[in-house]
Amino acid sequence: MRITGGIARSLKLKSPKGDFIRPSTDSSRERLFSSLGREVQGKHILDLFAGTGACGLEALSRGAASGYFVEKNRQAIRCINENLQTVTKGLGLEKAPAKVFHSDVLKWRPPKNSCFDLVFVDPPYAIIDVVAVPIFKNLGDWVCDEATVIFEMPAGLEMELKGWVEFKRLGKRGKGDPTQRFLRQA
Repeated sequence: MRITGGIARSLKLKSPKGDFIRPSTDSSRERLFSSLGREVQGKHILDLFAGTGACGLEALSRGAASGYFVEKNRQAIRCINENLQTVTKGLGLEKAPAKVFHSDVLKWRPPKNSCFDLVFVDPPYAIIDVVAVPIFKNLGDWVCDEATVIFEMPAGLEMELKGWVEFKRLGKRGKGDPTQRFLRQA
C-alpha cells in the first residue's frame, strides 16, 4: 500500500497484521482523490475508523492543511502513527500537521471549535447499520459549511441519512467493490 499522489507520492504505508481492518486499495484511493481534485488543498480533514490512516494521509500528501485520525484498535493506531511519521518526513515537515486519537468513533468528540471541510467515514461493514445514523448526527455539529463527507460502504447497500444529501457516487450500485458516497448537509 502506498500514497498515490501529491508530495509524498509512492511512500509505502504500513498495515497491521490480520484481517480486522479493510484498508482502502491504492486504486480506490487514487480514483477518489482524482475525483476530489483540488478540493483537498488547504482543507481540514477528519478520518473516522482510520485503520491505516491511508485516506487522511493521502489528503495531507495532496495539500490538506491538517488532519485528525480516529481509530480504536491499538495495532492500527501504531500503524497510523508510523505512517504519519513517514508522510510527515516525506512532506519535508518537522511536525505532523495532524493528531491521532485512540478512541471509539461513537464516543469521540473533537476539540472545541473544530470544523472539518473533508471527512472520510469507513466503518467496518459488520457494524455499518448500527453506527451510520449516530455518526452522521454528530458530524452535523463538526463540519464546516459546504463540507464534503465521503462515506464508504458496500456497493449493494442503500441507506438514508437524515439531514444529508448524496451529490456524487464512485463505484457501482450493485454487488462487488465498495462504493464511495459523497454527501453534504441538506
